[in-house]
Amino acid sequence: MYDITIIGAGIIGTFIARELSKYDLNILLIDKENDVSNGTTKANTALIHAGFDAPVNSKMAYFNVRGNAMFDKVCEELDIPFKRIGSLVLAFHDEDMKTIDELYNRGLKSGVPNMEILSKEQIKEMEPNISDNIKGGLYAKTAGIIGPWELAIALAENAIENGVELKLNTEVLNIIKHHETYEIITNIGIINSKIVINCAGVFADKLNNMVSENKIKIIPKRGQYYLLDKTVGDLVNTIIFQCPTSKGKGVVVSPTVHGNLIVGPDSEIIEDKQDTSTSQERLKYVLDTARKSVSSIPFNQVITTFAGVRAEPDIGDFIIEEVEDAPGFINVAGIKSPGLSASPAIAEYVVNLIDRINNGLVKKDNYNPNRRKVVRFNQLSEEEKDELIKIDPRYGKIICRCETVTEAEIVDSIHRKAGATTIDGVKRRVRPGSGRCQGGFCMPRVMEILAREQDEK
Repeated sequence: MYDITIIGAGIIGTFIARELSKYDLNILLIDKENDVSNGTTKANTALIHAGFDAPVNSKMAYFNVRGNAMFDKVCEELDIPFKRIGSLVLAFHDEDMKTIDELYNRGLKSGVPNMEILSKEQIKEMEPNISDNIKGGLYAKTAGIIGPWELAIALAENAIENGVELKLNTEVLNIIKHHETYEIITNIGIINSKIVINCAGVFADKLNNMVSENKIKIIPKRGQYYLLDKTVGDLVNTIIFQCPTSKGKGVVVSPTVHGNLIVGPDSEIIEDKQDTSTSQERLKYVLDTARKSVSSIPFNQVITTFAGVRAEPDIGDFIIEEVEDAPGFINVAGIKSPGLSASPAIAEYVVNLIDRINNGLVKKDNYNPNRRKVVRFNQLSEEEKDELIKIDPRYGKIICRCETVTEAEIVDSIHRKAGATTIDGVKRRVRPGSGRCQGGFCMPRVMEILAREQDEK
């Protein structure tokens, strides 16, 4: 019998698991996929929003603003790259400038710090490659860029180090509500739990509807992206938005935390919640729309295209609550953008909710918030590289030339808690195959290392 079972090991589930691992609880984190962060978390724009866009007094606004301020500490503890580079929302005509004023005032009411309405001249000084057709824009200094899948993996790793159990390849088939417990029927057997936290992303409605008469609906929305080579990663210095519409925050042009340039997404309602295919038509829309902001984007430097599916709640706001007719079943559902930005604050809130349900939680004496540091060989000085190679010669074996990833880094990614078990898992942890050739040269060698290390486990 588990005290708490968290269903879904994306950014929300892993954040909640790590936050709960501070307490004396028997916690299980499960996911139907073969790795942490295999859903929406691995395919999105990877931005930490400032928080001015969401409606005032909405859950999205509250958790976004609070969550944004929490990232510096979390990323330092977990050794995750995070950069506050700021964002710009561009206005192209007078009507857009009215929207800019609305966003600014909305941000003030929601408590967003360090915002400023800028003139065309001020923006062009910051961003020389921006379109000459702009009228002005909104600058928000606290916006940032991050690796969401790396963060989720680090959260899971730290949670496991603090006592959380992780079960992957575990699909929920049904949930049966008993008087004070839940019976979770999965493809690998039955799990019994006093509390269930539903973080199942686009499938959260399916799980809720197993136990509650109060049905919810999650609408899957697909967004398609371009990722460009690092040679053009400095085309812009900040996150570049256009004025939002009813379809969302629109097509973004932004540096990534790893030095690439990301462009996207569009927004398309789909039927299949797992359809991450791309199409020429939708990608052309992204290209044409992005060029309105930055006409000089060199799309001949694209190294890959991809799509992600986000969970759009039919009520238009996050669903974070204990289900009224299913005590002990907590929905954390409909976590669309700015869900990544809001995730640490959502986790904090859910723990407080469980504290009330449980009539108090007992803190551990031995909780460790710090993850073991990750060696990023390509960021070291020549002297540091030489010293590492003397200690472990595998650091001298470069497997991925595009990203300068060594054999030692790959081996470490496999043997950590919540370690990589697939080629894609290695790629998300230490980036072989993420560069210009997209694994054309290094993937066979990664496969060999993965097979060898799995055999030795």
